[in-house]
Amino acid sequence: AASCCGDALLQEGLSIAVEVSVQGHVATVSSTLQYENQEQSPLEAIFVFPLPGEAAVCRFSTKIGQTEVVAEVQEKQKAQEQYDDALSSGQQAFLLEESDESPDVFKLSVGSLPPGEKASVSLDYVTELSVQADDGLRLCLPAVLNPRYQPQDSGSGGSAQVSSVPAGSVPYSLSLSAHVSSPHPISRVESNCPLDPLNYLNTEKTQATVSLAAGHQFDRDVELLLYYQDTHQPTAIVEAAQASAKPGTLMGDPVVMLSLYPEFPKDVMSSMTSHGEFLFVVDRSGSMECPMHLGSGSQDRISSARETLLLLLKSLPMGCYFNIIGFGSSYESFFPKSVEYSQKTMDEALQKVKEMRADLGGTEILQPLKHIYSQPCLPDQPRQLFLFTDGEVGNTKEVLDLVKTNAGSHRCFSFGIGEGASTALISGVAKQARGHAQFITGQDRMQPKAMQSLRFALQPAVVDISVKWNVPKEVSVTPLSPPIRVLFQGQRALLYAQLTGESSGDTEGSVTVKYSLAKQPVENQLSFSLKPTEDTGMTVHRLGARTLIQSLEVEEREQDGGKEGVKEKVIELSVQSGVSSAFTAFIAIHKGDGEALQGQLLRRHVPTPMLYHSSMLMMQSCAMARRSPMVMACSLQMNMNFDSPAPTSKPVRDPLLQLISLQKASGSWVLEAALAEVLVKTEEEVSKPKPAQVDQEVWATVLALVWLYGFKMEAQEEWQFLAMKAVSWIQAQKVASVSECVQAGNTLLGCQVQKDTLGL
Repeated sequence: AASCCGDALLQEGLSIAVEVSVQGHVATVSSTLQYENQEQSPLEAIFVFPLPGEAAVCRFSTKIGQTEVVAEVQEKQKAQEQYDDALSSGQQAFLLEESDESPDVFKLSVGSLPPGEKASVSLDYVTELSVQADDGLRLCLPAVLNPRYQPQDSGSGGSAQVSSVPAGSVPYSLSLSAHVSSPHPISRVESNCPLDPLNYLNTEKTQATVSLAAGHQFDRDVELLLYYQDTHQPTAIVEAAQASAKPGTLMGDPVVMLSLYPEFPKDVMSSMTSHGEFLFVVDRSGSMECPMHLGSGSQDRISSARETLLLLLKSLPMGCYFNIIGFGSSYESFFPKSVEYSQKTMDEALQKVKEMRADLGGTEILQPLKHIYSQPCLPDQPRQLFLFTDGEVGNTKEVLDLVKTNAGSHRCFSFGIGEGASTALISGVAKQARGHAQFITGQDRMQPKAMQSLRFALQPAVVDISVKWNVPKEVSVTPLSPPIRVLFQGQRALLYAQLTGESSGDTEGSVTVKYSLAKQPVENQLSFSLKPTEDTGMTVHRLGARTLIQSLEVEEREQDGGKEGVKEKVIELSVQSGVSSAFTAFIAIHKGDGEALQGQLLRRHVPTPMLYHSSMLMMQSCAMARRSPMVMACSLQMNMNFDSPAPTSKPVRDPLLQLISLQKASGSWVLEAALAEVLVKTEEEVSKPKPAQVDQEVWATVLALVWLYGFKMEAQEEWQFLAMKAVSWIQAQKVASVSECVQAGNTLLGCQVQKDTLGL
């Protein structure tokens, strides 16, 4: 087994140490890999590893023995040639490059390690933390890289090679420590992995350290969730220029980072639109058979998607249009084109949802999106796209470019399901199409996250946004971020700008943000000091550079390289800021007294954990990673268990889902045996206490609402919209004796729900 993933190399081959430095909404992550060649001959090792899609690698260094070499950023082809030259002359070299297909996959080549030699590789990247529904800020360290599904005709034969082993058997250990500082006090830090207690460094609680408990097996993504007080306050951080850089260049000028959180008034929050064309695009590839998480009692992803679609369909407003599209290697639409939402179309769709399976092969998102965009938009029905996928495609950039081209005609809400969903894909489509991205990992449930995005889709959004910088006349402001086009309630925008020139007197600047919300104009002003704060490790500069590089890369792809100077500008920015790009790579060469290489260098693909998928992807991953027969056999056998038929005994239905499936499209319920069963009563017990003058349908709807508020408050996020719909329906019936109904319902069900609580 000398030519495949040998075991010798990995016996105690690898440990990973990670240090995180968080400043408010952004972070620098430094990780060090310890590596040892345990073979009898010189070795080239190749790692493929994931990074968050928004991250920017900004430093890379290597150490062999006592000698440390800091890598340089160079144009990619030049760097690759230098690497090959170094290896053939017997020197040790390290090459780090971004994958051509997706900006969240990196390939590290470690060349010509002599037998028994140890090397350590240090890598720093900067990233923005994403905002969660509960105002937590999420930092994710991806461990799991699933093999990306590469469409047959995309022509990139050189897809980054990924070798994978079953999650849980990964031969790495991980230690992690984080230093957090924020303008606002830190309330708490949570994680999906055990943490040591939070340690505050000052009495204001604006600085703290926290670390992972010892003994972590790096078999899943590590998530840190940070909670600050007053987290909705906008902030501006000005970072000083790099002393060694030339003024007037990006690194030689101060850079300001502005975080914006628009306040949404209560009355706007409660106004829901009844218009829209809702398109639910659901991954039906084989990997959707996988369980949602590795714990016991986990639902498979496709079942979770079916339940989520039930909730979404029941929550849609009357008068809108909708369609559901399933995709894999091919795609299938429920209806030839979007249909008006009614009892008939809802029932038809729900029947098809019940029959939905993960049976469409690989993951190809491009074709269904092209099909959707080819259909004309409906007048006065804004198009809202909901995309559910476990996010493993090889042509991420092509997909993002297509979404961006059509960004003017729709909004896209994306959902990354399970560990290993591509952050570049999920965050990218939402960002390009002014939507919102959600990640469903660990024990998360898909349903509340989908309803939260539906709330964004139904609520008025912030539009007509303008940002005006007010600075002394000697200072000029160059925005590094593309203009923000839309903001939803609870969303944050980070804007970067370069400040050129110095003011002799005035040290204050301010920024005015104007926008319109529900047709009302709103204005916010935020002041900041032009005298930069203490050294923050250039995090803000690097994120500003990353933002500008990403915009230029998209522009370069759109012009298909036809526009002069865009690629050169990216290379120049990347080299100057030390931030990775699609056209550059990091190269480090240890100038030793090595002899020219004799014979063939052994090549090793070091495994990344992967959660197993069904046959189609399994074959794919086996083809991508040349594995030893032992690993192959084990993975195929693991896979076969997924395909065994489901047990035939009837599963116990969740009463909440049962109640929801009984609701009519209009929002009402009917007095029937199935409703009585959910309420654990007989039909007679349910109909007897009905106040005499009250219609049966009104009575049934009041009972359903009382039951939801009385017994299912913990899941309110999931049923809030269908309850609002029920309330609107009751109000439209102009019932005189609502109070009497609610009282009788409470008595029957043994609850104490107030009429006001129900919104009646």
